[in-house]
Amino acid sequence: MTERPEFEFASAAACRDKKVGNCPQVAVNVPGVVALRESERPDTVVTMTPKQWVTLAAAIKAGEFDLSA
Repeated sequence: MTERPEFEFASAAACRDKKVGNCPQVAVNVPGVVALRESERPDTVVTMTPKQWVTLAAAIKAGEFDLSA
């Protein structure tokens, strides 16, 4: 069984308000790994490389995943 590294997750500033419910959390403290999870499901962790993270962030900023359309 492979051990999971100890990720140090952080939430965006907007999610730190107690009135906000579930928020995505990101950890970048393990070299070569970006980890994501939902605050309401902390045991489910998705990992990617920093390059994949940059690609995902650029797509989000460009509106590729805009759900309001």
